[in-house]
Amino acid sequence: MTALELARRGARVVLACRSRERGEAAAFDLRQESGNNEVIFMALDLANLASVRAFATAFLSSEPRLDILIHNAGISSCGRTREALNLLLRVNHIGPFLLTHLLLPCLKACAPSRVVVVASAAHCRGRLDFKRLDRPVVGWRQELRAYADTKLANVLFARELANQLEGTGITCYAAHPGPVNSELFLRHVPGWLRPLLRPLAWLVLRAPRGGAQTPLYCALQEGIEPLSGRYFANCHVEEVPPAARDDRAAHRLWEASKRLAGLGPGEDAEPDEDSQSEDSGAPSSLSTTHPEEPTVSQPYPSPQSSPDLSKMTHRIQAKVEPETQLS
Repeated sequence: MTALELARRGARVVLACRSRERGEAAAFDLRQESGNNEVIFMALDLANLASVRAFATAFLSSEPRLDILIHNAGISSCGRTREALNLLLRVNHIGPFLLTHLLLPCLKACAPSRVVVVASAAHCRGRLDFKRLDRPVVGWRQELRAYADTKLANVLFARELANQLEGTGITCYAAHPGPVNSELFLRHVPGWLRPLLRPLAWLVLRAPRGGAQTPLYCALQEGIEPLSGRYFANCHVEEVPPAARDDRAAHRLWEASKRLAGLGPGEDAEPDEDSQSEDSGAPSSLSTTHPEEPTVSQPYPSPQSSPDLSKMTHRIQAKVEPETQLS
């Protein structure tokens, strides 16, 4: 739904998906429904860092622009796999972390540009153990805990990325879509239980179109640049618990993520001095006091109430990851 809305507004959209068959089918459906032929598929498996690097190389060599980067992919369980690493952390945080770094040259060249990390209210239950970040996750109890930890990592990543990119014209946001009726959790429920849970999900969970509104708001809303690094839910900024605004932990996570992603010293996100001095209108770094949030006339902005991308078609290109890692 995020990709569909962007395509309807005239964006060139790159769907980065693990499954070629399902990704290409989704791209075809989006072209048909939006009337926009500029929707394409590119292969990306966030669990595989070599795939992340291959995607970035292919993207940078074939696509001249990247104005909006939306990290929407995620998993809630390791399924039947038994990895020698924390697969949830790899897919939900390390893969997007590496991808962002590799695509920074294009984001900087297209500034003002944005990075949106789809997070979750589950971050409130997260607690990062830096001595065990990449330990394997076994059992549903550990998976629930690991999922919350990765969502905390998402919020801290957006916060630290905003600080690291101050002065570049790139702004960053963590976006909570709300409880959405998707495959994220139900796909791991035993088959006999799904028929019982699906009707309940339809009753109490948000439809995917509703879940797309806050990420779209963070990607498109004018005037929120001073709120770079903040956490958004229901299309407005929200305060987060102390663990999610701990700048020391955010920087420590940044350094640990660089190591786990295999980033070398020449692949950091430090802005050039020239870009800092030239862009005097760039958003300021996070502080204990924050500017007033922009007012929103509707809880979920409609295509008419959100910024008109038709005025920006010549410069907008978005890259969206599907909400779940599709098999």
